[in-house]
Amino acid sequence: MREADALMLLDEDFPRVLVVSHTPFSRVSGTAMTLSNLFSGWPKDRLGQVYTGNIAPSTEVCENYFHFPPRDHYLPIQYYSMRMLGWNGHTPLQQSRPIAAVQAAAEKRPGMAKAYAQLRATADLSPIRVPRKLTEWMRDFRPDLVYSMLGSVRLTRITALAARTCGVPVVPHFTDDWPATLYDNGELFGRADRAVQEAVARLIRLAPLGMAISQPMAEEYSRRYRIPFSAFANCVDETFFAAPRDEADQQRVTELVYVGALHLNRWESLRDIGAALDSVADAGLPVRLTIHSPERDLAQYGKHFAHLERVRLGPSLTSDEVPAALRSAAVLVHIESFDEDIRRYTRYSVSTKIPQYLASGRPIFGYGPTEVASMNHIREANAGVIVGTSDTAALVRGLTDLCRDAGLRERLARNGIEFARQEHAKEGVAARFAATLRSAARAESAVSEATRRQLT
Repeated sequence: MREADALMLLDEDFPRVLVVSHTPFSRVSGTAMTLSNLFSGWPKDRLGQVYTGNIAPSTEVCENYFHFPPRDHYLPIQYYSMRMLGWNGHTPLQQSRPIAAVQAAAEKRPGMAKAYAQLRATADLSPIRVPRKLTEWMRDFRPDLVYSMLGSVRLTRITALAARTCGVPVVPHFTDDWPATLYDNGELFGRADRAVQEAVARLIRLAPLGMAISQPMAEEYSRRYRIPFSAFANCVDETFFAAPRDEADQQRVTELVYVGALHLNRWESLRDIGAALDSVADAGLPVRLTIHSPERDLAQYGKHFAHLERVRLGPSLTSDEVPAALRSAAVLVHIESFDEDIRRYTRYSVSTKIPQYLASGRPIFGYGPTEVASMNHIREANAGVIVGTSDTAALVRGLTDLCRDAGLRERLARNGIEFARQEHAKEGVAARFAATLRSAARAESAVSEATRRQLT
């Protein structure tokens, strides 16, 4: 293809996208990594991002940023009140000393958990201050559409404001079912949940289409919001793809490896696995579980694994270190919580690391509610053994079967690689992602009319 033709394709195929998010393009979290992978290869001059988190952005994908930190979008009376209570004005409000103290206590006492939920809802629903410099920056960027992974009332309102300011459509991308679960315990006498539904409904009126993290979520959200949804999970580049492990090179101890966070009560499921490994070892199968989690999670939850002799807390990993850690395993572990509230929140979610696991050439051991989309994704790929109930005997059986049968591990690993190449290879997913955003940008006239109706 001639260079001139390639440049024409850049102009034609890539709309100007304004991304609104808490975390900027980077590799510091699963959400940020998914965002960076989906926009991989996008012309940098056609991407701009408004982000609210106190995190240094990367220039790998985008170079045009506007930092909109909490100190700028809270009203002065809110800002100074929270400063008097110990907030530094830079980090998210939830990390201020008084609220962090309540959050820490909430993990131990249900009464404090309710107090923390009220504080979180109050901050989320409080009015938003929009400085003129942000309005001017967004208009000067001249986006064709606004894209956001949302996650809160506040971020949803900021996203809708960006679209109305620029007179362009929105493409919302839902990665968890937070609209149905964020404030479903009656926070602020039910006002918080009503605010969620109202904010999402107003945003959907600006959206010609939406995105979801899994196919089950896309189907459910299409019914719920009456616009088409497409499924887009994390995608992986060639650095993650590897051949199945040669069983002849296996060490005497079967290495299980978990890479990921421990919040959302995931540490409890990992603890169950660690305890079950004693029974697996008693059956004559030497085994060990190594956990690689963020430093903050290891500091907060590591104590729960101290008594488990077959569990090792490994170092926290950078994104560049993850592929080697996955390849060091004989079996990769994925877990979800069996807590009723959390399983409702994660029921449609496919974890960022699942595509990475599948591509790494290792079988997966999944332990979590059978209906959760992450477990169904592994099952659809026929790439692992799933234990879908909180049952110790079933957990021991599943672990024993996978650790004992080298042939089974190799078959599951090969299935995972094939599935990842079909469903998660970055080149194909990124092209489909760009085409979907392009079709949304072409719906501008219809959505602009909806924007005008909201403003009048």
